[in-house]
Amino acid sequence: MSGMTTISVGLDTEEMPKRLRSQDQTFDDVIRQLVEGAATEKLDRRWNLILEEEFIPLESV
Repeated sequence: MSGMTTISVGLDTEEMPKRLRSQDQTFDDVIRQLVEGAATEKLDRRWNLILEEEFIPLESV
């Protein structure tokens, strides 16, 4: 892990990761897991949009 920083969040927002984390997880672990999951989900949505489009076989071009 590289250097650390402090971020300001609302009190309600601060409670959210507390409910998600296990005893051995840090806030950094929870936030990292959420961001990575969101990135994967975003990429998955993009791929699904591509797959919904009509493909033209390379041989036909």
